[in-house]
Amino acid sequence: MELDIIYEDSDLVAVNKPAGVVVHPDPRHASGTLIQALAERYPEICDVGEDPMRPGMVHRLDRDTSGILIVARNQRAFSFLKSAFQGHDIKKTYLALAVGRIKDDSGVIELPIGRSRKSPMKRIAGKGAIGKTREAVTRYRVRERLEGFTLVEAEPLTGRTHQIRAHFAALGYPLACDRLYAGGERFQCPAGLTRHFLHAWKLEFTAPSGAKLRLEADLPPDLEHSLVALGGKI
Repeated sequence: MELDIIYEDSDLVAVNKPAGVVVHPDPRHASGTLIQALAERYPEICDVGEDPMRPGMVHRLDRDTSGILIVARNQRAFSFLKSAFQGHDIKKTYLALAVGRIKDDSGVIELPIGRSRKSPMKRIAGKGAIGKTREAVTRYRVRERLEGFTLVEAEPLTGRTHQIRAHFAALGYPLACDRLYAGGERFQCPAGLTRHFLHAWKLEFTAPSGAKLRLEADLPPDLEHSLVALGGKI
């Protein structure tokens, strides 16, 4: 696997994850994962973390979500970064294309998230979830309104599974081409897009070394193409 390394130092490595790549091995994906490719290049991460199947991992991205992922290269950095994520000290900004026209220029979505009754893969924000729900907060700002879509910058203040996807779906604005959360007329894939439009664009945080980092991953070609086709700006 060709790795697009955005940043590296003795404590961490930041990679621009492509869509369609699974982050770590699981029962359905024994090989070909991003963390395995990183371990080949940075073998020291194999001894880092709490789970040998997820060495060095302090956060994750869905298979079809592209963008920045950081991995710790030593145990001290792992503990530092894990604590920073849990304490919401790392600012994460995503670019997302929602179906429909969002009226408010900015806002905060505060809806607890839990599991769906119908699908074990799906999460439900607000009413309808089963079992225990967890607090979830997403801040957003409209970047551009297009014909039938709205491009937003989304900042998850908590780290729940599918948080951005579930939150915008709950508002009636599912992400473009999101097969899990959009149905009927709301399922739209502009310019032949084949996966949901969600990209982990920026990370801003203090590194274990004390350096202030602001990392950014360019929009990948498939999302860029669909955005330009709608008349949007990169």
